Amino acid sequence: MAHLELEGIVQRYGSHTVVDGVSFRVETGGIACLLGPSGCGKTTLLSCLGALLPAQSGSIVVGGTEVVGLAGAALAAYRRHRVGIVFQAFNLVGSLDLVENVMVPQRAAGASRRVAKEHAKAVLARVGLADHLRRRPTELSGGQQQRVAIARALATDAPLLLADEPTAHLDHIQVAGVLQLLRSLADEGRVLVVAT
Repeated sequence: MAHLELEGIVQRYGSHTVVDGVSFRVETGGIACLLGPSGCGKTTLLSCLGALLPAQSGSIVVGGTEVVGLAGAALAAYRRHRVGIVFQAFNLVGSLDLVENVMVPQRAAGASRRVAKEHAKAVLARVGLADHLRRRPTELSGGQQQRVAIARALATDAPLLLADEPTAHLDHIQVAGVLQLLRSLADEGRVLVVAT
């Protein structure tokens, strides 16, 4: 039950309306692509879906849970367990190796160090990085860093995966691999929303 429903989402910055009444529905296993030029509100809408930014009006329902208006422990639980985010700039921690980067959301969600480490290794293997576990992000190509960012977003097995321009910093060969990986993640029963 990972489906996503948005109804009338509005987000303003001062007098400027960035997201104006956006509504759509994505079934489990589906992908929604947010298309538009830079500055049109794609990242803002993703931030609302991830509950990083509260929508000023409207409704966001993920798997039967209303996200708009969540607060306190319920908001923290949604962010930790229901949504994974692949940031445009990767947002990897340079001082941590790949395993440690992927462990971060799991530890925040309450997983033990041992469980988080084993799961991080498995998720990194899933994205094709089993041979690079002890490397730091700066030792990787852009495509490899994007795969680490995807692994981190997958670390808690969240049913909703948000990807903000996941191929923006990649060459055409790397783009094909990342897109294939994202498609397979939706096929596994997630909802995927991609800004591009």
